[in-house]
Amino acid sequence: MKTNNEAYKKGLALLNQLTGGLPGEQMVEAMKGICPDFATMTIEWAMAGIMARPGLDLLTCEYVVIGSCVTLGHAVPQLRAHIASALNLGATKEQLVEVILQTIFYAGGAAVANALNIANEVFKSIPDSDRRSDSEQRSK
Repeated sequence: MKTNNEAYKKGLALLNQLTGGLPGEQMVEAMKGICPDFATMTIEWAMAGIMARPGLDLLTCEYVVIGSCVTLGHAVPQLRAHIASALNLGATKEQLVEVILQTIFYAGGAAVANALNIANEVFKSIPDSDRRSDSEQRSK
């Protein structure tokens, strides 16, 4: 697949901003052996083409994607990555729990319960993910 160098660079920069670099690099490396075009498509289309669009800030985009992953019910690695990215962008645990809970009537109780458990795993795996509560964030 021929890459659009400008879109690839823009998408990779955004992916690294969202993930802190490592998960984005891991996705590219994981796909090299099986389908490198998938990594290129993800970076050029999903990151540069969709996530970088004007109209919504990155954190709001992450909330939308998290809600979509919860509703799908089977996008567990993606859910983990987007919860971590939202935390990286400044979301609080309380906000992320609320985003997940808001999907209950569309995704169902089992999908929400599973997503809350995944979120809790992510919270525990990221140092200082509970450093800010909603009340602290509102006072800023």
